Amino acid sequence: MDSLTQIVLGAAVGEAVLGKKVGNKALLYGAIAGTIPDLDVIFGNFTDTITAIEWHRGFSHSLLFSILLAPILGWLVNKIERKYALGWKAWSKLFFLGLFTHPLLDAFTTWGTQLFWPFSTRLALNSIFVIDPLYTLPFLVCTIMVLFYKRDSKMRRQINRTGLYISTFYLLSTLVIKQVATQQFENALLEQNIEYTQLSTRPAPFSTILWNANIDTPDAYLIADYSFFDTRPIQFKKYPKKRDAAVKELEYPNVQRLITISEGWYVLEEKKGDWYFNDLRFGLIPKKDGSESFTFSYLLELQNNKIYATEVPKTGLDASFLLYEIWERIKGI
Repeated sequence: MDSLTQIVLGAAVGEAVLGKKVGNKALLYGAIAGTIPDLDVIFGNFTDTITAIEWHRGFSHSLLFSILLAPILGWLVNKIERKYALGWKAWSKLFFLGLFTHPLLDAFTTWGTQLFWPFSTRLALNSIFVIDPLYTLPFLVCTIMVLFYKRDSKMRRQINRTGLYISTFYLLSTLVIKQVATQQFENALLEQNIEYTQLSTRPAPFSTILWNANIDTPDAYLIADYSFFDTRPIQFKKYPKKRDAAVKELEYPNVQRLITISEGWYVLEEKKGDWYFNDLRFGLIPKKDGSESFTFSYLLELQNNKIYATEVPKTGLDASFLLYEIWERIKGI
């Protein structure tokens, strides 16, 4: 999820653990704990594109990372906050829960997390977009309200619990909403006599009302979207896999690494003699000129018998136009 959401979650968890004993310091240290796992993006700046992708939401988003780092931070903060005389275990509990709830929340997104690192399996439930106001805003309001009550106030604890309850209920409800949306795609495929081997669904940006789907067929992928306000049948758009045309490119180790990262959901595309690797999991971005581009696309360049990947910059995007298009699509067709 986005940084603000993780800060709010970490702060609320910190308050739940030690708010009664240390007041707003619990919010502060909880927010710090909720931020730490995403610092992995800093290390990505010192390596190549593919390695940076592999590292992101890897070790720093694992249960093992939380177990190892929590007592270190707990010991350190106990030294800093000696006046509370809580001992390192109390602070370690705060940091463990603040660190661990971060990847736990990220596991509900499309990118997912390697929660059980060093095992390479990435847990991605695909039920919530990385930015979802319906999850964050009520949570944020409750966390801010907590600041205005004394640490021993019952109302303070009740408000914090309310924020945690609302956000958790909404998060779990996205799993149910996802199943309902998935069933709509399955029904449409059946009605249109489309044979497929795999179906993957995910929420569109900022909402759980509009959903996207990738469908795997023998020679192409189908991409479609569905809003709960739709009045017309779901339409599927075909994107050829072009595996035969890119046999040589597929042989390179770095391309195989990208395939693993994309979990097999990819399209290879040739433009003006250059090959591009498009990750289908994050869908398409519409543009004002009527064209569209894949959210994550990588230019493949051959140098010294080795292929290097460079992420294609998201240039020419108009945020207001994109938000308008999403809103119009949410309203149905």
